[in-house]
Amino acid sequence: MQYIGSFLNLYKQNNRLPILLISPTFGHFSPEIIDLYGGLTHRKPHYFLLFMIEGLTRHGVDLQQYEIKDNELLLIFPNQIHQLPSTKQGTDYFKLGFDEICLSLLPKQYTFLTNPFNKQKIGFTPSAALRLKSIFGILRDLLSEMDTNPELILAHLNSLFTEINAAYFSTDKNPTDDKLSKYIGFKLFVENNLTDHTTIKDIAQKLALNTNSLYNLVKHYSGLSPKEFITNRLLLEAKRRLYYSESSSIKELAYDLGFNDPEYFSRLFKKVTGQTIATFIQDLSGN
Repeated sequence: MQYIGSFLNLYKQNNRLPILLISPTFGHFSPEIIDLYGGLTHRKPHYFLLFMIEGLTRHGVDLQQYEIKDNELLLIFPNQIHQLPSTKQGTDYFKLGFDEICLSLLPKQYTFLTNPFNKQKIGFTPSAALRLKSIFGILRDLLSEMDTNPELILAHLNSLFTEINAAYFSTDKNPTDDKLSKYIGFKLFVENNLTDHTTIKDIAQKLALNTNSLYNLVKHYSGLSPKEFITNRLLLEAKRRLYYSESSSIKELAYDLGFNDPEYFSRLFKKVTGQTIATFIQDLSGN
């Protein structure tokens, strides 16, 4: 997979913001540019949203397929593997790419962007979908000129993320709930220290919790124990790196992921995924 500079910086639609919006009649790239950045399947270097207004499409995220229908939004986060459909699908939609620079300029943080519940898809009520369509339309108009005042873009991006955040948590507890905040803290700690293999006891201490409280917290929100959560995240990272052959051998991959024993890593991979690493690689080659 090739990266030549920053994708958003090269193809941004505003002189001062790394942001990119695509709709059926706006912002599309040539096949050559798509191939340059990994073709139909690639690791996303930035945040990506796909809002389907009318129609149906299927996208792959971390080797799983998702169907996106009317009034549904697909969320893809940095470093996830994104597989685009091989043929054009859906008659009306908006795609939006942005990075941490855009987020740092907004007046608040949006909890959905930490993806606490590991959702890849959100549904919207008809009224909320109409609001989203309107906001996306305004953003498209603003991004049609490179010298648009970035404050106008950020104001509408703020409205867009507020709508998405409300829908993300519509059936769950308030995102400001203290327990949820602790869980998000756990999830972010795992992401930032994934290959360190920090003990559960040490993670609990860093979050000002005891191990039982941490267990109950993670089990409540993810359905997994803290150890299972970390193991699943490590093996997801292994699958991503295997997909792109980012390590020259299984031994190197094991060491890169913080395992001292490559044979233990191989056994763990088979135990959790149900297949050996060799079989997983063969399956990838057959796709």
